[in-house]
Amino acid sequence: MRTDSSPGTLPAREHLPAGDAGTPVLDVVIPVYNEEKDLPPCVRRLHEHLARTFPYAFRITIADNASTDTTPLVAARLAAEIPEVGTVRLELKGRGRALRTVWSASDAPVLAYMDVDLSTDLNALLPLVAPLISGHSDLAIGSRLARASRVVRGPKREFVSRAYNLILRGSLQARFSDAQCGFKAIRRDVAQVLLPLVEDTGWFFDTELLVLAERAGLRIHEVPVDWVDDPDSTVHIVRTATEDLKGVWRVGKALATGSLPLDRLTRPFGDDPRDRELTDVPHGLARQLVGFCVVGGLSTLFYLLLYSAFRQAVGPQTANALALLVSAVANTAANRRLTFGVRGRGGAVRHQAQGLVVFGIGLALTSGSLAALNAAGDSPAHSTELAVLIAANLAATVLRFLLFRAWVFPDRTGTAPLPTPTEPAPPSTPTAPAPPPYAWPHQTITRLPATGATAHLPAAEATDATARPRPARPYSTDPGDTR
Repeated sequence: MRTDSSPGTLPAREHLPAGDAGTPVLDVVIPVYNEEKDLPPCVRRLHEHLARTFPYAFRITIADNASTDTTPLVAARLAAEIPEVGTVRLELKGRGRALRTVWSASDAPVLAYMDVDLSTDLNALLPLVAPLISGHSDLAIGSRLARASRVVRGPKREFVSRAYNLILRGSLQARFSDAQCGFKAIRRDVAQVLLPLVEDTGWFFDTELLVLAERAGLRIHEVPVDWVDDPDSTVHIVRTATEDLKGVWRVGKALATGSLPLDRLTRPFGDDPRDRELTDVPHGLARQLVGFCVVGGLSTLFYLLLYSAFRQAVGPQTANALALLVSAVANTAANRRLTFGVRGRGGAVRHQAQGLVVFGIGLALTSGSLAALNAAGDSPAHSTELAVLIAANLAATVLRFLLFRAWVFPDRTGTAPLPTPTEPAPPSTPTAPAPPPYAWPHQTITRLPATGATAHLPAAEATDATARPRPARPYSTDPGDTR
């Protein structure tokens, strides 16, 4: 179990307390750009729904992305009219920039966002945030591509959405079904760890956040949604798709080259069962077994092809010995690298020598089977020989795996020497108080007001809100967002 308190360590998931009536548990962010017409009905409808159905205190935050119309004035009027509504003004465009700024400053333990057009049925909001409140999940997303979802939209957007998610699955091995649905939520403690790692400030922000969370081993909950396409949407499909593909290439390159290593974020013992150190339980058994079976299956096919080729020139015993010898060398090399993860040339000769001993055992089994077959009848058919050899190889496979695991490639990770005892450290001098449990170290966070109010961030300060000192990122930032 890892117990370090590095910035990559998350606190244990716990069910959030109900708290005081005035303390918001949920902060729903609505990023807008020139939405003076759609903003008032959206906010009032969302507020009415939350006030009627949501059992916790909540806040609605309007994040204005440098609008050039009267959207800031409309947002200010809504904040003054409705106590649970606040507004933040940014002088730079970008949905990702708006979400990062508001989420980094919010004091609500659960953070969500939705598009201003409210294309998603609001009945999915409580199922979206409930797993985060209960402590079951780290992030939650609405999915328009789930089996139970009911979606109304044109064929063009449907094709683009499904093609994009297929690209994510093929290139970044993403397992979530819908990266672009504007209906997501995240726990604040998780956001404080992940947000400094996300580079994009535009539409790819969602995808990058989800990919990093998934690669870090965090739990993503998906909610089927009812979704109706907004025909008046101002999203530029071609430009957005181009920027998304650039983001996929950037993140994929960083993950492939190891410049963005994301080990699973650890949690205290008892929260994640993978962090527990259990005795008498073999490590990596399932993965090694799968790898051994794959290599074994390919080796068996290779062996049978060799046997059939050698059998044309020599007798069955000689053909079997030659085919088994060649395939055994290839099998040992493949298992050494792929199944048991042994890299480098160190010990390669010894491993091959031990593999030949295992080969001798397999040779004895298969040769004995052929001898028994020939003793049982004269001139058995070639198909019968192959059937007997397959059965003999299956029996030898189990023994081969056990010998490989216990003798040829034993797990020595648990044999490291114990640390040398050291003298007790002298009493420590008084130090500065520890940072709040949900704050990212060395990051200044401006809390949003609990009641309706307006916070104005000029261009320089808006940039600083997302660029305060935080862990250095291994790849360079993208140019300024043009959307």
